[in-house]
Amino acid sequence: MNTIDYLSDKAVSLLKKLISIQSYSREEHETADLIFGYLKEHGFDPQRKKNNVWAWAGQKDDSKPTLLLNSHHDTVKATSKWTYDPFTATVVDGKLFGLGSNDAGGPLVSLLHVFIELSQYEQPYNLGFLASAEEETASRNGVPLVLEELGSIDLGVVGEPTSMDMAIAERGLIVLDCIAHGESGHAARGEGENAIYKSMKDIEWFKNFEFGKKSEVLGGINMTVTQIDAGSQHNVVPDECRFVVDVRPNEYYTNSEVVEVIKKYVECDVVPRSLNLNASGINESHPIVKIGKSMGIKTYGSQTMSDQVHMPFPCIKMGPGDTRRSHTADEYILLGEISTGIEIYINLLNGLKING
Repeated sequence: MNTIDYLSDKAVSLLKKLISIQSYSREEHETADLIFGYLKEHGFDPQRKKNNVWAWAGQKDDSKPTLLLNSHHDTVKATSKWTYDPFTATVVDGKLFGLGSNDAGGPLVSLLHVFIELSQYEQPYNLGFLASAEEETASRNGVPLVLEELGSIDLGVVGEPTSMDMAIAERGLIVLDCIAHGESGHAARGEGENAIYKSMKDIEWFKNFEFGKKSEVLGGINMTVTQIDAGSQHNVVPDECRFVVDVRPNEYYTNSEVVEVIKKYVECDVVPRSLNLNASGINESHPIVKIGKSMGIKTYGSQTMSDQVHMPFPCIKMGPGDTRRSHTADEYILLGEISTGIEIYINLLNGLKING
């Protein structure tokens, strides 16, 4: 059996165990136990904070840059539409079914075994592995909780199902709670100032406004009004209209900058729920991108978020599996995707000179 086949068999075996353990976001302590023990069994000195587990390949050398491999071990909740048992790893026609098999169990176990393999050889970088918690809820108890303890990182590889294409940019997220104010009155007499009508002007602005900086890989900033609430009864002019806006920035703006622009143009009150989930991008001249392209790996901009939004250092996002299977009933990953993913990861990362 060659190295890739051996690593793939080990990865699939671990993935089956992970699937058998319920690990809903914020409830993933048992999968953290399993990953911690697995790293220890393989000779590492794992660390843990809440349900985040990480390890280093030997002692860190301050003269070398640092590469962090990351994926998450929490899942969304299983829906009633599953026909297979979501907590039983079931293999049918080369497909491994189970909750979290694709998002992100497959990328997780692939990167973990790449970490084990690469740690056996001298690398021009310090090598770390992080199995993070609470990614599906974008919680501060996931990656943000351990960033300080990880120290300086020069490059991150975030494992998500991308069909092993390389995401070199990723959108951020801002959720805005907006309130348009009017004055109540009797609808029959046309009294007051209708807050719904006032909100319509701002909603139209959100629909049509275009930010100046457009990304080659992500395009412009997307803003979508997704919820609206106003009025108490049919004959009262509403004095307040609340609506929610989903904003997806590109890598050329921080979330704070986006909100500042919005507040200049709209009349309603604008309150962001969070400014922490920023867009990100890596320069196409970075060695990992250049090597990836030389290997024939497709690069693109990701419209969906991952733990990368918490990482203040250059990152790529790539992994086995297909993003279209994520969060679906009867989620699965192809066994062949895992072996292919491990092989591509190793060819991409072994001997990588991060600083060029």
